[in-house]
Amino acid sequence: MPASRTDSSAADHGRIEDVDVSTEMQGSFLEYAYSVIYSRALPDARDGLKPVQRRILFQMAEMGLRPDRGHVKSARVVGEVMGKLHPHGDAAIYDALVRLAQPFSLRVPLVDGHGNFGSLDDGPAAARYTEARLAPPALALTENLDEDVVDFIPNYDGQFQQPEVLPAAFPNLLVNGASGIAVGMATNMAPHNLNEVVAAATHLLENPEATLEELMEFVPGPDLPSGGIIVGLDGIKDAYARGRGVFRTRAKVSIEPIGPRRTGLIVTELPYLVGPERIIEKIKDAVGAKKLQGIADVTDLTDRRQGLRLVIGIKTGFDPQAVLQQLYRVTPLEDSFGINNVALVDGQPQTLGLKEMLQVYLGHRLRVVTRRSEFRLARRTERLHLVEGLLIAILDIDEVIQVIRTSDDSDQARTRLMDVFDLSQAQSEYILELRLRRLTKFSRIELEKERDTLQAEIAALRELLASDALLRAQVATELDAAAEAFGTPRRTLLLNGGPVQARSSRSKQAPDLQIADAPCRVFLSSTGRMVRAELSADDPTGGIVTPTRRAKHDAIRSSVDTTTRGELAAVTSAGRLVRFSPVDLPSVPGNSVQPAAGTRVDQYLALDKGEHVVALVPLEQSPPIALGTAQGVVKRVSATELAAKHDVEIIALKPGDRVVGAAPAPDDSELVFVTTDAQLLRFGADAVRPQGRAAGGMAGIRVTTGQSAIFFGVVAGGAEDAVVITVAGASEALSGADAGSAKVSDFAEYPVKGRATGGVRAQRFLKGEDALTLAWVGTDPRAVGADGATRKLPEGGAKRDASGQPVDAVIGSVGTVVR
Repeated sequence: MPASRTDSSAADHGRIEDVDVSTEMQGSFLEYAYSVIYSRALPDARDGLKPVQRRILFQMAEMGLRPDRGHVKSARVVGEVMGKLHPHGDAAIYDALVRLAQPFSLRVPLVDGHGNFGSLDDGPAAARYTEARLAPPALALTENLDEDVVDFIPNYDGQFQQPEVLPAAFPNLLVNGASGIAVGMATNMAPHNLNEVVAAATHLLENPEATLEELMEFVPGPDLPSGGIIVGLDGIKDAYARGRGVFRTRAKVSIEPIGPRRTGLIVTELPYLVGPERIIEKIKDAVGAKKLQGIADVTDLTDRRQGLRLVIGIKTGFDPQAVLQQLYRVTPLEDSFGINNVALVDGQPQTLGLKEMLQVYLGHRLRVVTRRSEFRLARRTERLHLVEGLLIAILDIDEVIQVIRTSDDSDQARTRLMDVFDLSQAQSEYILELRLRRLTKFSRIELEKERDTLQAEIAALRELLASDALLRAQVATELDAAAEAFGTPRRTLLLNGGPVQARSSRSKQAPDLQIADAPCRVFLSSTGRMVRAELSADDPTGGIVTPTRRAKHDAIRSSVDTTTRGELAAVTSAGRLVRFSPVDLPSVPGNSVQPAAGTRVDQYLALDKGEHVVALVPLEQSPPIALGTAQGVVKRVSATELAAKHDVEIIALKPGDRVVGAAPAPDDSELVFVTTDAQLLRFGADAVRPQGRAAGGMAGIRVTTGQSAIFFGVVAGGAEDAVVITVAGASEALSGADAGSAKVSDFAEYPVKGRATGGVRAQRFLKGEDALTLAWVGTDPRAVGADGATRKLPEGGAKRDASGQPVDAVIGSVGTVVR
């Protein structure tokens, strides 16, 4: 379609030129598209920066805003960049400046910001309120600009010069990534770990024919500033091979107790560029739309000291793992990232794989080092030429002075110096400008030293420029130095599993996330942790096997068989019976019981200060519960007395007394006390009649003044394999300072005596020992230290009143192995 246009060159003559609209639009669009692609939206593959970012860093370097200088107002930086280099408005410049300073946007921030530079959920303060200066890594990108390492081009009005590209001492494009939308194309690059990228780059320098698989041994995947977890590596492999791919990221979530009998999901790391407020909003929407069950509350405890901490409370009876899987499906706790590695190469947009990006960067860096070496060689050669001429003048200084004094003017003096001493014009000019203080003997020594240094540096630079291997080695050395200076450990965990599959849209009803009421066994470890182990439905009384590889904390104080939604009770040292359900306890398969993975019982049951759990007991179809106290009191409580719906006291303790042990005690079992003065008493359980909860018990063992009972337990009738373990030491020694001596003897060695008597001696003390520090009676013993690590016990079969054998490490407690 033709159109009319006034020709500017012939406007004065009133000439009108007809042009084709389609041709005009096509040309204008191509010019606009090229401008956006080249001058605004896409990064250069060499330094990984867009033009506005490059201009900001260059102008800040020109302003002297080094890391060792003070911050200046961001508005001043924006004004300088806009007035001299970037004519696209202050808002765009400040947005780019803010991103360069945000640690959650860049893996290695290039600007050191002071003030509110925003968060994932909120924007930054205005430029007049914030301050900025260059971060140390930015100096590595802008160093050596005064040594002709890159070409300079005019700014938009031709008044100033700006670098076409920065020298870039590390691969910024891969390290910090990039994002931008151009005309007809876009770029979205993921950040990576600096140490890994440098390792891959140096390997490619040494092995130019390296394959992608070899490079991926150094760079296995992106390393996002926010950490998190990347699930599935196939998309990453595609992106590294073809420049395009998609991977999914997950938040880092742990299942922890958040209060008495409450479990929560603790989120400490989120997917890249996902903020906690967005997560909270999506959770509320999903709960309101009945798409998500089991969420009690969501609390944001994020602060500057501990960083991100999002606490998601789980309702009682819901499986935290199942709830977490649903959260991955319906909230941004699992998010996708699409890689599209589009960058400018020689001014043209190209889609690059991992190897291509490294090759472009290394080619740029080799040119930078070559140009810098040539520049330094030229400067040192010029300086050596002047120094040699000055040394000639100093050697014949009297004659030099005579030539200068007898000359009519400086031109004649210059000419005569060149003729008499065979000097160049530059050397003669330098001698004429010589100050008299340089004529001392010391100055001559300095000049000779400088000449030797210059000669050595010139030889090294010529050797470097003449050898491609040395040039590559120099680039690798500088890359290693950048990695050592600015590199940090990997933050993002890589998993080769698949992402959570989205639920079919046909299923409108939310899945049931509640924990099934299945048989289980609850363990209390000797270090005070509880865990729930699943039992086989076909064999609810078994199904728990001893793992072949033992872990820490696998000494068990007590265990109770129940169901997941059933009830059991804990007996505390304060004489309380605390009822609870194991539904919110951490669960493990029955064949891999590791109580170290459990939760602390004092946190799960909210005990008072100084109170601890001495045993777990069943509530249904249970024989009477026997308790023993430190003052030697014994009591049996009938199972019918345990039917209360709330926590109750099951023994009236005297002042200063405490419960030291508890267990179900049928009439045919035996009760055992052990005291600090090494007295052991065993008597039949039928000698203690069951009492009500308010009773104070009856005399169990006679305890002498200054002594106390340290162990009370129940031994099943006819348990011929039961053993007695005692550990002796000095009562005045600091806890954990003396390992003492231990003895393992057969329980059958101890005679049965009547209740309320003194018992028999269980161990003879060695010199320096005056008390038992630990005692235990039972089957299948396992000793552990205070840290839960297994301790070695002496051989069994010792005599009842024999002395103990010294042990290598302090024994903190004794329990049974997992059965």
